Amino acid sequence: MSTESEACALAHGTVQPAGDGRALVAVFDSPVAAHLLHFAATLGYRVALADPDLSRTPIDAQTDVVVTDHDRPELGPVLRDALASPARWIGVMGSPRHAGPHVEALRALGVADGEIARVHRPIGLNIGSKTPAEIALATLAGLLADRNGRPGGTTF
Repeated sequence: MSTESEACALAHGTVQPAGDGRALVAVFDSPVAAHLLHFAATLGYRVALADPDLSRTPIDAQTDVVVTDHDRPELGPVLRDALASPARWIGVMGSPRHAGPHVEALRALGVADGEIARVHRPIGLNIGSKTPAEIALATLAGLLADRNGRPGGTTF
């Protein structure tokens, strides 16, 4: 596809899926999730919103799962189910200044510490994000860096 064709496809909202099969599942409907899904689709991800039941959302080894609300009562069961899936990467949004509530929620469900350690928090690049769109952008940039084996930031 030529560059002009790609630009037209993007302008018309018909983006071809990425060749590597990447997928993103945003968990919990939120302003950040809306931006995350929009930006990810633009980048060629297969996208889905799960709120909160993951059982109806296809997750494979190319799927990144991003939980967009760490205060929901369903946090533990959602993360337990994500950890039981073949997801490539699982993360929860939240401030690094506060302990992640996901740890206790998962322990209460009997999830082993080794599995809990697979959950990333905080997530995304540290760019000082404040708005939902900025948080989504930082999150996707971090996921792309991880997929590409890069540290993110300005280290090359």
